[in-house]
Amino acid sequence: VALAQKDIEKKYSELFHTWFAPLCYFARKYISDMDTCREIVHNVFVSIWEKKNEFDFEKPARSYLFTSVYNRCLNHIRDQKKYAVGKADTSALEMYDQAVNEDHLEAAELEAKIKEGIDSLPDKCREVFILNRFEEKKYAEIADKLNLSVKTVEAQMSKALRILRDHLTDYLHLLILVLLKNLW
Repeated sequence: VALAQKDIEKKYSELFHTWFAPLCYFARKYISDMDTCREIVHNVFVSIWEKKNEFDFEKPARSYLFTSVYNRCLNHIRDQKKYAVGKADTSALEMYDQAVNEDHLEAAELEAKIKEGIDSLPDKCREVFILNRFEEKKYAEIADKLNLSVKTVEAQMSKALRILRDHLTDYLHLLILVLLKNLW
């Protein structure tokens, strides 16, 4: 069901006001200049606005937004390195591109495994997990929304985390690698 234009504008505005500042601070992990960070995040939102009729405002957008900002930060760094290096020495840039490609492959592999793990959760357990981790709802809000007790929500989250931990055991090294890279 397509949203009316005014609903699209409202959803876009909510998305922008909710995520602009956090995304700027996220970009700051990769780009030292805050004005450049703002410009990168702004361009992500411009891109969404340009595709507003195709963009699904009903789905949680957190992952999409952070991935978009991350990719644009990497593009900015790559472009800056190209500018600084010029045409004289491209070997460092090629090594950087290779490292970025490896990072993307690792992240994509991990993301696919996490999605697979989430999809394998029992229905109620998956619903509780998604509401908490992706829509950032508190246990009490989830309990109200799903007509459950808070204790049941806690139990479902514990079950989800246990299943996901078991499902991702073989990928723990990738998870640690991705987390460590995000700290640098």
